[in-house]
Amino acid sequence: MKILLHTCCAPCSIKCMDDLMESGDFEITAFWYNPNIHPWTEYKARKNTLIEYCNSNNIDVLVQDEYRLRRFICDIYPDFDLKRCETCYRKRIKRTAECASEGGYDCFSTTLLISPYQKHNMLRQIGLEMEEEYAVKFIYRDFRPYFREGQRIARSMGLYMQKYCGCIFSEEERYTFSK
Repeated sequence: MKILLHTCCAPCSIKCMDDLMESGDFEITAFWYNPNIHPWTEYKARKNTLIEYCNSNNIDVLVQDEYRLRRFICDIYPDFDLKRCETCYRKRIKRTAECASEGGYDCFSTTLLISPYQKHNMLRQIGLEMEEEYAVKFIYRDFRPYFREGQRIARSMGLYMQKYCGCIFSEEERYTFSK
């Protein structure tokens, strides 16, 4: 099956892609769409690292470049804390489902499902909603058991390793909550 795999970054993608490829059921296209990532230098570092990783591993990658800080802030205003993650997940998963439908993919998923720091049930629910809306199967996998191994592999490969989820508010929390 052809799967469009939303990818948040290369380190989170490694074990998700490995698991899907090892099953023998999927032909993967990585999909970069992350308008939540800020600032620009972080966005560029994550995108370029993913592209380099995919190219060096013969994985097709589809890049939808959209860096718009003001648009992201407007999308989550005024609920910076209450609905920030849901809005962010919904925007990215919806766009992935749209592209999967338009591109003739059999299914879609997201590497966000590997992170123990993400709201896993919310991701699954949004994925299932988008499956229904776009008539493309959402592949749900709990990749969290592979998180640490994926991080270890990424470090050993010298890949860029981010220090926060992606949005400007998660960067702020990185410093605020680490005290």
